[in-house]
Amino acid sequence: VQLVESGGGLVQPGGSLRLSCAASGFTFSTSSMSWARQAPGKGLEWVSGIRSDGSTLYTDSMKGRFTISRDNAKNTVYLQMNNLKPEDTAVYYCLGARNWGQGTQVTVSS
Repeated sequence: VQLVESGGGLVQPGGSLRLSCAASGFTFSTSSMSWARQAPGKGLEWVSGIRSDGSTLYTDSMKGRFTISRDNAKNTVYLQMNNLKPEDTAVYYCLGARNWGQGTQVTVSS
C-alpha cells in the first residue's frame, strides 16, 4: 500500500489549497479514505472522510470550508481547503487501507 500526498505549501489567510493523495496497492474504489492533520505541538486530528459510495463526513470546524472528493479512475482523493486560517497550519495526512501517507505541510501565514 502506498499513499502519496501533495499540494501543500504556504498560503495567506483566506487563501485556498487543494491537497491530493495518490493511492496504490489496494482496491481504491471500494475503500473509505480520510484526511487527518497534526498541528505543531498538538495531537492528531481527524479532518474528513469519504466512503466508497461518495458519502462524506467532516469535523464540525471544517464544514463549509473543506471539501473531500475522490476520483476512482485516478485512485486519488482530494481535499479542497478554502478560507484557510492560521490554525489550519499542520501536516496533513491521507489515510486508507489501514495505512498513512508521509504527509504534506500546510502553512497559513501572512
